[in-house]
Amino acid sequence: MKILKLIAMTAVALFAFANAHAANLTPQDMAEIQTLYAKYNQVLDAGKAEAWADTFTADGAFNKTNVGRDALIAFAKGFYDQGGGKRRHWNTNLILTGTSEGADGSVYLMLWDVGNRPATIIVTGIYEDKLVKTKDGWRFKTRLVNPDAPRAAAATAAPATK
Repeated sequence: MKILKLIAMTAVALFAFANAHAANLTPQDMAEIQTLYAKYNQVLDAGKAEAWADTFTADGAFNKTNVGRDALIAFAKGFYDQGGGKRRHWNTNLILTGTSEGADGSVYLMLWDVGNRPATIIVTGIYEDKLVKTKDGWRFKTRLVNPDAPRAAAATAAPATK
């Protein structure tokens, strides 16, 4: 009976250790993921569609509708062509959480049209990401854009009637 308890306690301890270890990101992981976020923005804005697709896993998904390398490349080409190379992504307030599969990421998004003077904001929102470490380094498994909804128009008060 004591041996069974010891085996059970050991199994629970090993499971807890493995999950705790998998959930921890090293400083090197953090730096590599931050570089991935920057590369994603810069290569997309520069029209480097294949390099942008390389920031994802081979079966990666952007906004659930662009899944796999070919779809990602097509999206990136269309994004660049539509904006005429005059768009810039700005991300800030990155939060990374280690998971047993890799990491979850969340970062604020601001997309600018720099072809206007002054530059204008196209969209703001939050990226929600699932990241995995591959043989080629950290990659996005999924990336979902949650755009900020515009504030509802204030209701205008009806004039008082007599």
